[in-house]
Amino acid sequence: MTRLIVMGGGIAGAGAALALHKAGFDVTVYEAHPDSAEDIGAFLTLASNGMRALAQTDASDAVTAIGFPLTSMRVLDDTGAELAQVPLGEAGTPHLRYRCLRRGDLNAALQAEVTRRGIDIRHGKRLVSVDDGPDTVTAHFADGTTATGDLLIGADGLNSTVRRLNSPHTRPTYAGQHVFYGYTGDASETGRPETITMVRGSSVAFGYTVSPEGETYWFARVSDAPLTADALAEGTPGGLRDLLLPLLRKDAGPAADLVAATTDRLMVTNATELPTGTPWSSGRTLIIGDAAHAASPATGQGASMALEDAVVLAKSLRDAPDTESALALYDRLRRPRVEHNITVSGNISRGTRTPSGPGPGGPGPRGAGADRPGDDDLVRQLEWETDLWQPAR
Repeated sequence: MTRLIVMGGGIAGAGAALALHKAGFDVTVYEAHPDSAEDIGAFLTLASNGMRALAQTDASDAVTAIGFPLTSMRVLDDTGAELAQVPLGEAGTPHLRYRCLRRGDLNAALQAEVTRRGIDIRHGKRLVSVDDGPDTVTAHFADGTTATGDLLIGADGLNSTVRRLNSPHTRPTYAGQHVFYGYTGDASETGRPETITMVRGSSVAFGYTVSPEGETYWFARVSDAPLTADALAEGTPGGLRDLLLPLLRKDAGPAADLVAATTDRLMVTNATELPTGTPWSSGRTLIIGDAAHAASPATGQGASMALEDAVVLAKSLRDAPDTESALALYDRLRRPRVEHNITVSGNISRGTRTPSGPGPGGPGPRGAGADRPGDDDLVRQLEWETDLWQPAR
């Protein structure tokens, strides 16, 4: 196997391209959007596990050039009283520190690194069908062109076309919350350097951090019925603010004032998740990242686990004796960890488990995925020089 087709140039797709190229494969990325600016601006945190995966693909510098580090987490109650402040992740190791950044900026940085390494990335390629043969797989695009390779990797996100073609009855479901995101440069709250503050409100889970430039990034998770498609598409910043502020005004603390100071850069989305047990592979196709195991954002692990996927997939294909064995190995190594995250994150969103860390969600102060199965093996799985196949035998 040498020719790999990656569908999707977001975090999972660009990360996979970097890892697969390093493993010696011929990779081409096909992205439906016409350019790298595919996200309207929600922010995320890359946890220490995601930063560790990036390091294994030699991409740390590309990401630490954007965003800013988070080295501690502060927790407030609904009165504004501080309950705790603790170190966050592997704060003592600079290239493994949590990083806060905008999703669109991360996509653009990873795609720029893909291009810098000479990996072909083709924009404006919207997948419409796949022909899966005994020896090759062919992707058909809306513009009439095709691409043929030995394996097609669907890294095309929550609403994955590859997943829909292979498993049409597997669909994302509502996870119990809608999530607001916003930015403001006019807040009176200055925040603490490199700290994310979590507010355990009486009806809203709220978090915020302040960039070195003085801009406040915030999110709010609200447990309620899902917002309608019209409400999501037509909501204005003022209207969204009016939905959220009455809930925040019930509590003391900075949350309501931060939202009130947000005039235009505000968005909302329904939290969704995929069911555990979703099929990942069929013939010569495989889905990774959110296409395979999207979770609600409560644990803040989506991007980090997509980058883990990229490294473990590349190593599985490199180390196993054949494609079938490689995909089975990948499934065995990844499924327990990512499906545990779906369950834990969904339980937090539905209020059946107390959140333990930053977000929009985020793992607890012990760091990257401290509760998840397989953590003792994660470093070995990600370490580039270790062989994944020999221990598996």
